[in-house]
Amino acid sequence: MAAPNFSDPDLPLSELFAACPQAASVFLDQRMLCPGCPVARFHAIAEACAAYGLDETCFRARLTRRTGMLFDAGQGPLSGSAARRCTSAISRDQRDRPQKDQT
Repeated sequence: MAAPNFSDPDLPLSELFAACPQAASVFLDQRMLCPGCPVARFHAIAEACAAYGLDETCFRARLTRRTGMLFDAGQGPLSGSAARRCTSAISRDQRDRPQKDQT
């Protein structure tokens, strides 16, 4: 089976989590209950962001940063105020995310 196209705006969340389990942590960091939800097979990233009132572009930037996969959905690179807003949000995520014990 071929890997899913993570930039596909219609990619069901269930397929995303199956192919890229580390993506679930981005959803959980935003207090989104999508991982494990029975409706995940019917929703895509855009629908989940709309349901939770999140900026989809910034959310996709978080997914890309955390997983190393490209989640741009054809939006292309961020520029101007969108880039600043998303960079600020990602910086907050990294600052607020608990660090693993290095012992």
